Amino acid sequence: MLTAVADLAEEVAPATEAGRALAPELVAAIRDAGLFRLGVPAALGGPQRAPGETLAAAETIARADASAGWCVSIAATSSLLGAYLPAEGGTEVFGDPRSVAVGVWAPRGRGTEADGGVVLSGQWPFCSGIGHADWLFAGFVVSGVMKVAALPRASLEVLDTWHTTGLRGTGSHDAVAREVFVPSHRILSVMDGPLDGGALYRFPIFGFFALSVAAAAMGNAFGALGDFVELAGRRTPLGSRRTMAERTSTQAAVAESTASLRAARAYFHGAVEEAWEAAQGGEPVPVQTRASLRLAATHATRTAREVVSKLYDLAGSAAIYDGAPLQRRFRDAHTASAHFQINAASYELAGKVLLGVEAQTGQL
Repeated sequence: MLTAVADLAEEVAPATEAGRALAPELVAAIRDAGLFRLGVPAALGGPQRAPGETLAAAETIARADASAGWCVSIAATSSLLGAYLPAEGGTEVFGDPRSVAVGVWAPRGRGTEADGGVVLSGQWPFCSGIGHADWLFAGFVVSGVMKVAALPRASLEVLDTWHTTGLRGTGSHDAVAREVFVPSHRILSVMDGPLDGGALYRFPIFGFFALSVAAAAMGNAFGALGDFVELAGRRTPLGSRRTMAERTSTQAAVAESTASLRAARAYFHGAVEEAWEAAQGGEPVPVQTRASLRLAATHATRTAREVVSKLYDLAGSAAIYDGAPLQRRFRDAHTASAHFQINAASYELAGKVLLGVEAQTGQL
């Protein structure tokens, strides 16, 4: 099933890019395969998959098309919040086995307390996958406290803001709520932790979010490597009798790129497994382990960008045209690495933990 979805994602990637949203047939296939809901608790009828499985699935889809892998990552991470909602809210949001939620947890909204809930207004950018979502998990502040509300897609206005360099197919438009009433059973606190006590929900959720971005970036880079190998085997540069694959510079670049990506991926999954093992116990996952997740995610994403950039340069004029797979891979890699969870500044937090310097670790 996963392979079939990935094959379809690759086939319709041009349509996804042109439409600035996942192609409809791809949305249907991902929904049918349950890939948008991998973190939904078993108590709500969900698969409640281990973190490594979810991240590997997102990477596989991203090898075919980064936008598709990104949307799987965002929805799967958002589906974890089913464990944070009161039972009535969890059933309302995820009770339908085809229901899809996406999320922007940053507190971009303002809530006013009302009888039985809050009245919420705000504008949230970067709502990846909002076009195919049924719900948006939206961060807001009420009485000085940060919360997250589950908002029906129908209650929102979606602004056509996603005109970007890369990841165009994610359809990450702004969403606006204007005085929307949200009942208490659809309000949660990410900071307070889950109501469900399973190991999956003890796994650091902010680390999971960063890892999901990195999984899409890694998949994109491995896809770029495959695209380049195919190109190198058939392209003979002007003035040369040898294909690109027969050049020593190409051979060295492909070998080095492969080693870099595989090393980053090994560190990534090693950090995931360490945190997953810690989450099996009753104690919180240690700060050092949580910091390793963010470091591994940042390193993987930025290594992926470096590899794609190198391959793009090596491909020369073959990569510069609209429609060239490596051009899209290049743009997607640079857009992914701009995300605040894995940008260059995120190294600093992990570095503080490693050095034993005082650090704000609440979002690890």
